[in-house]
Amino acid sequence: MIDGVRTKKLKLIPDERGRVMELLRNDDELFIKFGQIYMTSAYPGVVKGWHYHKHQTDTFFCLKGMLKVVLYDDRENSPTKGEVNEFFIGEHNHLAVQIPKEVIHGFKCISETEALVINAPTEVFNYENPDSVRLDPHSSDIPYSWDRKDG
Repeated sequence: MIDGVRTKKLKLIPDERGRVMELLRNDDELFIKFGQIYMTSAYPGVVKGWHYHKHQTDTFFCLKGMLKVVLYDDRENSPTKGEVNEFFIGEHNHLAVQIPKEVIHGFKCISETEALVINAPTEVFNYENPDSVRLDPHSSDIPYSWDRKDG
């Protein structure tokens, strides 16, 4: 796994009224600090990426649908420079994925319905000076293809 990336298996607790699932607590091993929490979505087949942050760490949760979350380590002094990680998260695999600053990342909705994603970054979004560097999702500079791998 890419240096600094952490995951946490999420526990879904159902009963006759519905269900509950804790995503992140301030006593969790994954908890660093609170910046904000926001929701984003992706329609089937849509890729959102690539990008990275210079200051913030992201923690992704997929509540509805399924995502393929992909990370690429391009950090100069990282022991895992050049590594790619794939995580399949969502309704069928409740997993939190924590992405360290400067690790390039993106995701693709791989379900037949819209995927709903929660992100709990460590920093608040700065509208005047966003901490987000965007890259072409199909750039040949990153050794990854978003195509489905049949077989």
